[in-house]
Amino acid sequence: MRLALEEAKKASSIGEVPIGAVVVLNGEIIGRGYNLRETTQNAITHAEILAIQDACQNLNTWRLSGADLYVTLEPCPMCSGAILLSRIHKVYYGAKDPKSGTAGTLMNLLQDQRFNHVCEVESGLLQDETAAMLTTFFKELRKRNKSRS
Repeated sequence: MRLALEEAKKASSIGEVPIGAVVVLNGEIIGRGYNLRETTQNAITHAEILAIQDACQNLNTWRLSGADLYVTLEPCPMCSGAILLSRIHKVYYGAKDPKSGTAGTLMNLLQDQRFNHVCEVESGLLQDETAAMLTTFFKELRKRNKSRS
């Protein structure tokens, strides 16, 4: 999770929402990503999507069976879909997302037995650090936006 936090710091350093993710297989990082929505002006460039994409490219397969995903914020519906479709084994996340979290907060898409694949989920890893990073980012963003008006 510390490496996912490092990815989140990269996002923050370029003005992106500080969310980072890493995909791990057999103790080795096979994919990394951080939020790039503002930079790319592309709604799907979330940390999880980019980390999964990187892992798929590195392994030359869309199936990430046995791999684990570490992400600083609870995945949204889109990211949960990508996690399920790529066959990620387990998702570890830091802060809960009360507005769009679909790994247990609003709903739990990752463990819905109606899907073809189900993931294990563990929440709260470095929760205080991940939540503080997000809170600080949004406080500073509101302050900057207020000073512009």
